[in-house]
Amino acid sequence: MDMHPNVGRTDQVARIATGLILLGLTLTGVIGLWGLVGLVPLLTGLVRVCPAYGVLGLRTCSTQESRGPL
Repeated sequence: MDMHPNVGRTDQVARIATGLILLGLTLTGVIGLWGLVGLVPLLTGLVRVCPAYGVLGLRTCSTQESRGPL
């Protein structure tokens, strides 16, 4: 599997925010343990690689972003 970034900056911010919100709601008891699913968007946002995007051939980052810093 290709481990080059396939998650763009906007997608990354949305994933991290969603993950943190779900985990926060779980830890405060507002929602049940199913909120631990928030780990998935949090981790994919932090590493900028989404396995589902790789399988589907999707990419939300530009070619320049996927190359990383020079």
